[in-house]
Amino acid sequence: MFAKFVVRVIFGALGLWVASKLVAGIVVHDTAALILAAVLLGVVNAFVRPVVVILTLPLTIVTLGLFLLIVNAAMIGLVSLVVPGFHVHGVVAGVLAAIITGISSWIGGMILRDDRR
Repeated sequence: MFAKFVVRVIFGALGLWVASKLVAGIVVHDTAALILAAVLLGVVNAFVRPVVVILTLPLTIVTLGLFLLIVNAAMIGLVSLVVPGFHVHGVVAGVLAAIITGISSWIGGMILRDDRR
């Protein structure tokens, strides 16, 4: 279980790193900030995000799920408020970082997927 969490953190860190290279509004000062941001993003996504998703469910239904991009961007923004050395400048940068990190996490999930189905 811990190994899967570590691999997910690695893919989250990879996604945040790629986002920092591709998106102008994402700044990561050093590797420690990147790793801390990835770990904290995993914790925030495990505990805070489900509550926010439930609270915004009507808006998510009306927008056919697109509002989840804003929720994911808000989680990355929340992490940037707490982690020194990791900054997100603007909503567009947050949404683009959410897309890139989501793709990276999806790839990580595909690698970790249990093939016993």
